[in-house]
Amino acid sequence: MENKIYLFDTTLRDGQQTTGVNFSVSDKMVIIRALDELGIDYIEGGWPGANPTDDQFFNREIQLTNASLTAFGMTRRPSSSAANDPGLNSLINSKATSVCIFGKSSLFQVKEALGIDVNENVKMISESILEIKNKNKEPIFDAEHFFDGYKFDREYALKCIKSAYDSGARWVVLCDTNGGTLPDEIYNIVKEVIMIIPGRNLGIHAHNDTDNAVANTLAAINAGVRHAQGTLNGLGERCGNANLISLIPTLIFKTNFDTNIKEENVKILPRISKILDEILNVPQSKQAPYVGEYAFSHKGGVHASGVEKNPSTYEHINPELVGNSRNVIVSDQSGKSNLLNQLKKMSIDINESQIKNILRIIKQKESEGFSYDTALASFEILVRKELDQIKDYYTLQRFRVTDERRWNAKGQLVTESEANISVIVNNEEIMTVGIGNGPVNALDSALRKALIKFFPTLENLKLSDYKVMILSPEKGTGAITRVFIESVDERNKHWTTIGISPNIIDASYNAIYDSIAYKLFYDLKSL
Repeated sequence: MENKIYLFDTTLRDGQQTTGVNFSVSDKMVIIRALDELGIDYIEGGWPGANPTDDQFFNREIQLTNASLTAFGMTRRPSSSAANDPGLNSLINSKATSVCIFGKSSLFQVKEALGIDVNENVKMISESILEIKNKNKEPIFDAEHFFDGYKFDREYALKCIKSAYDSGARWVVLCDTNGGTLPDEIYNIVKEVIMIIPGRNLGIHAHNDTDNAVANTLAAINAGVRHAQGTLNGLGERCGNANLISLIPTLIFKTNFDTNIKEENVKILPRISKILDEILNVPQSKQAPYVGEYAFSHKGGVHASGVEKNPSTYEHINPELVGNSRNVIVSDQSGKSNLLNQLKKMSIDINESQIKNILRIIKQKESEGFSYDTALASFEILVRKELDQIKDYYTLQRFRVTDERRWNAKGQLVTESEANISVIVNNEEIMTVGIGNGPVNALDSALRKALIKFFPTLENLKLSDYKVMILSPEKGTGAITRVFIESVDERNKHWTTIGISPNIIDASYNAIYDSIAYKLFYDLKSL
């Protein structure tokens, strides 16, 4: 039997079902790049045609090195053919290389939830898979409610998944949709399923309602499935999904199964976990397995002395294998390694003394609240300034931003923002006024109005996303504010910058400054 496990991430779709989670397009782009760097086999980007965000995401230029971009949706509807179903065609016609469709595999769900003929449901599955395959996209079938459906009516559940397999599905994924199945049940049912569908074509999609999603996934793999679905940090509706951050190192270091993820890539799991937490503006779980700050911490006493003499006494794995360390999350050495890796991607050469100095600056900045994992443009500006590779393109003298809330001539209540700014460019003082939809937009408008005569390419710079995080909520209105801004230019190049300040407008200006500096550095470099 094939020993390789293929990993399927559904953070961008299943994870977005989490209450309170609403990814922007830029959020999705940050996450998909991190997943592709890790080496995930399939990344489910969302449901094209279902909402504007997913439509915009699939319209982006998405260049993946390791992963297959996957579109998610449903089978054809009962009232239409597969070839003429608008929803199915939106998946097939997307930029995705694989298409994952879900369909009911529970007789109870077909009768009670869908209210359609049970044989029509089987035809919907088979015809949809055939249509995807005939359009040269890799078909994946998510058998929704499979395990409870199997327990309700075994023959019908098997008939549904067999129709998908016989029609050419690369993967038939068995879904524990309500998360109520236990590991021994998963193992026994999968063993029976393998009698009719080879394990090399079977997958598992486990929800975490009994806190067994990772255990259920491992049980299914041990029973023979070779495709596993999950999300970063176990994100997902209700209690979440199988946590890939825990599953991946468990597979690689605790079992004899193979994956396409390189062992050295496992070291970036803490960073990827942190990226998602920062996007969601939630604190990191310090006790998260493998990647948490306390995952390899040992309090005083017998444990501390024991681990010093023999680390394996209280540590089930060498922390460095997963990018963690004993007592502290990131050591000086791992920080240096991560820094060099990023600088290599940016084509920045650096010597040993410069490395130490930049590491010191970054540690200081991070203590102030900066986080460069999702703001690589600001990181690059910081490094290039320290290496004297980038200059100040202008000098800010002052700015003032005001908001006015009033009734307009039509009797409508409106709020308008106005920014006044003074800058010096090429020894010339420029003063401008900008009007905007909010103070940040007004400030950005006034600043670019002042600079555009000297730097015409700024005409094509747009702020595409804006996100605010409060770092010290206990201080109330005096809290430190972290601002992330995503920018895009005429080449559809996107980058993210960061600003920190107790004043939200000042933090926003700092992020805008880095965005403009990044744009001008590359524009002028190409001249």
